[in-house]
Amino acid sequence: MPQIPQTCQELTVGQLSARSGAAVSALHFYESKGLISSSRTSGNQRRYTRDALRRVAFVRAAQRVGIPLATVRDALSELPEERTPNREDWARLSRAWRSELDERIEQLGRLRDHLTDCIGCGCLSLETCVLSNPDDVFGGRLTGSRLMSERSAADRP
Repeated sequence: MPQIPQTCQELTVGQLSARSGAAVSALHFYESKGLISSSRTSGNQRRYTRDALRRVAFVRAAQRVGIPLATVRDALSELPEERTPNREDWARLSRAWRSELDERIEQLGRLRDHLTDCIGCGCLSLETCVLSNPDDVFGGRLTGSRLMSERSAADRP
């Protein structure tokens, strides 16, 4: 991993990429989504402050656990003066995200439990299929793989 001298207060996009492990294109994407920010040189080259390293690490850690980037951006915007997230920030945010992750884990568990049934039958239009028709409220009245809007008798030609 390339070392950046302590006297260097701004990083090029290449330096930030090398140190953070994020691709240059990912850094540009993060910047376009408001997750990190840069200044521009007179030659229009991006320069990032050293705290961008921690922000990128924060974003990537949140992504690894499945937190949407919009949620991460909202969390980072709550920090005063675009301060770098610290251990306390991560602890607070991870507590808030825990219920969302628990819900996803439950959904994945249900998917896993019903996947064998689906593969065994081979039909994705069963009235009771929880994969193709989750939370089915019309299955008692209608069948098929697609829900057509119901029209009243007066609307029919």
